[in-house]
Amino acid sequence: MAASKDSTRSLLKSSVVALLAEVGFDAADNAGLETLVEISQALLKEVGGLAHDFCELSNRQQPMLADVLLALVNLGIPINGLDTYAKRPLRTVFPPVTPSTQPKPSSILQAGVKQSHPPHIPPYLPDFPDPHAYIRTPTHKQPVTEYEAIREKAATQKRDLARALNKFIIKTEPVEHIFDEPDDRFALIVPKPEMLPYLCLIPKDQVFEEEDETIQASPAKKKKTPTTTPVKKKKKKKRGGKKKIKKFFFFFYFFKKYIK
Repeated sequence: MAASKDSTRSLLKSSVVALLAEVGFDAADNAGLETLVEISQALLKEVGGLAHDFCELSNRQQPMLADVLLALVNLGIPINGLDTYAKRPLRTVFPPVTPSTQPKPSSILQAGVKQSHPPHIPPYLPDFPDPHAYIRTPTHKQPVTEYEAIREKAATQKRDLARALNKFIIKTEPVEHIFDEPDDRFALIVPKPEMLPYLCLIPKDQVFEEEDETIQASPAKKKKTPTTTPVKKKKKKKRGGKKKIKKFFFFFYFFKKYIK
């Protein structure tokens, strides 16, 4: 950008020098020459800005000669003798600018054939890059197949997983601290005793504990005292003696039969 500004400034300075030589000046002071260059640059900038504004008012993108003429009229510059002044016989003509030779890119660094500009793109814009740079660009990364990189990545993931698991257990399970102050950086996980699987197969004596059932009785209603005398209930006699006699005869019969 700085190089283009310097080249434009030098061309404008050469134009001012040519006009001074055409008028009849043999030499010029550097300060006066720079002042004339600044005035010419400001005038051209003002004309270009007004021409661009008139162009946009006409719903166009590029200014035309009519826009430049309207800008000159708006600035108060007469346009009647412009055609005669442009075709004067003793005008200074600059030699054509020779284009600089651009280095040809090597075929090693070039992939494919570059496309030319479409009609809507001005020719002074830079050329398109190589087709592979914008037509098709892979969005995924190629997988790593090196053994060392895979082992290093697996070790890193394993270490990160172990650290994350330790932090989770420290936050959820009881731990012991090495120092008096509670610090999670030096916490020890309390080991849990594991139950032996064969203990459930070892038989044990069945112990029946009598549970005392406490029943809260609801308050009984007061009954009226009967006028008649209460009848005593007869107690039922226990028949446990007959059952014992039957068991005795059964064992005696079985024992006698077994001896025979």
